[in-house]
Amino acid sequence: MEQKKDRSVLIISAAIVAAFVIFGAVAPEALNEVANVLFTVFTVDFGWLYLLVVFVMVIYAIAIGLSKFGNIKLGHDDDEPEFSNFSWFAQLFGGGMGIGLVFWSVAEPISDFMAPPSADPLTNEAMHEAMQTVFFHWGISPWVIFAVAGLALGYFAFRLDRPFLVSSAFEPLLGEKVNGPIGKAIDILAVFATIFGVATSLGLGAVQITGGLNYVYGIEDTTLLQCLVIAIITALFTLATLSGLGKAMQIVADVKVYLSIAFMVFIFVFGGAVFICNIFVTDLGGYLQNFIHKSMWMENGEFVQGWTVFYWAWWIAWAPFCGQFVARVSRGRTIREYLFAVMLLPAGFCVIWLAIYGGAAFNINELTGGGLVTALGADNGTTIALFAFLSELPLPAITAPLAIVLIVVCFWGAANSATFVLSMLTDNGNMEPSKPLRVGWGIAQGATTIICIIVGGAGILKILQTLSIAAAFPYMFVIVFMMISMTIALKNDPAMQKEEPEEELPAPAEPLPQAE
Repeated sequence: MEQKKDRSVLIISAAIVAAFVIFGAVAPEALNEVANVLFTVFTVDFGWLYLLVVFVMVIYAIAIGLSKFGNIKLGHDDDEPEFSNFSWFAQLFGGGMGIGLVFWSVAEPISDFMAPPSADPLTNEAMHEAMQTVFFHWGISPWVIFAVAGLALGYFAFRLDRPFLVSSAFEPLLGEKVNGPIGKAIDILAVFATIFGVATSLGLGAVQITGGLNYVYGIEDTTLLQCLVIAIITALFTLATLSGLGKAMQIVADVKVYLSIAFMVFIFVFGGAVFICNIFVTDLGGYLQNFIHKSMWMENGEFVQGWTVFYWAWWIAWAPFCGQFVARVSRGRTIREYLFAVMLLPAGFCVIWLAIYGGAAFNINELTGGGLVTALGADNGTTIALFAFLSELPLPAITAPLAIVLIVVCFWGAANSATFVLSMLTDNGNMEPSKPLRVGWGIAQGATTIICIIVGGAGILKILQTLSIAAAFPYMFVIVFMMISMTIALKNDPAMQKEEPEEELPAPAEPLPQAE
């Protein structure tokens, strides 16, 4: 008789999401008040903890990568990499491209220029500090979070043949209890972090799409329009999932990559190539030189809480999702290969992307006498910053609509991938979850994001930030214990237990012949 599947993670996770959606629909003001309280508690009282934990992850990843454990494979000893180096690198680069990077590519550098962490606003020093801060927020640190989370998933799933679940990584600490309530609670926290972390990205994508429609075509940017955008895209990717249109999803992924590269080349050429190269070299050096200082810097509490803590929480909330992605494409790689590739390659892509967009934005802002600063200071400035920037470059009638297309395909790709991960997490680690389950989580994501839009209103960015920070807080502790559990597992790995051949003792010397 076939054993009945354990549906406890699915049922409890779905109940939590349903409770959130119902609460937000019935009492949006009350939910907003709760969000404000949580935002204050987590950023003011525990902001330092986010910074400390992420910095510890950086040290941990470097230490493991350089140690003898780095030679262990994410897979069995005879497993070969599933993808060629080029294909693997391309997928890691693709993983670094998302809604957030498009949304903040112009808005964050100019925002930090207007209100820098420590320099005087709107000065040359503020510009360089802004770019170094942007590199810091999108560089090594976030990708270390994904690398560490994915390391445990990949190791236990591919080397020890455990279910592809976050809870599997806790077997060295919990033993058989990993299959009980504690293990289920860990997987539920992973679902909780994923759905609200992704909702933040989908919400940002929706408001940027409607902001772009308003800026380019004069269509009024309303809460209703934002909700319609979310509903339409959710319906599209849900139908694609239900119909099994894998080819359509591959086309969407290809469009994202080609459009991203095209925009980078276009902006580099027409946005001031020499200026961009100068700012890239100068501020990359500054970022690397000040990395440790920035990782632990809390002097300007308001800036750190509004930016760095939000980002670190956002990345932690995305850790089950992105960790799963980088682990799945890295089977057969050594831990050393995996850690340093995931830490450095996507981070390098992000830094180049932001140097091009940010450098061009500062160049255009100077040429227009502060035009981008003025645009960003207007209502909904962050949502229209990219389009205000493109309007100052050649062919805005072509590039602005293409930018909206890029945001839509990023939205589509993120939602579809997250739907798959959520389904897998709630289906006992099944790497091919059923279509009805994927459809259900697709609808749940759309509904969650719509509630965020309704509750947030004009303060949508604040509610999205709060969701990420609140969802990431418990999962941060999951990652900390995951590192401890992973270290125990590596010490007990068969590759580390092979007995070295005993050193042979020298043969006893022959006795000297006795004199007769």
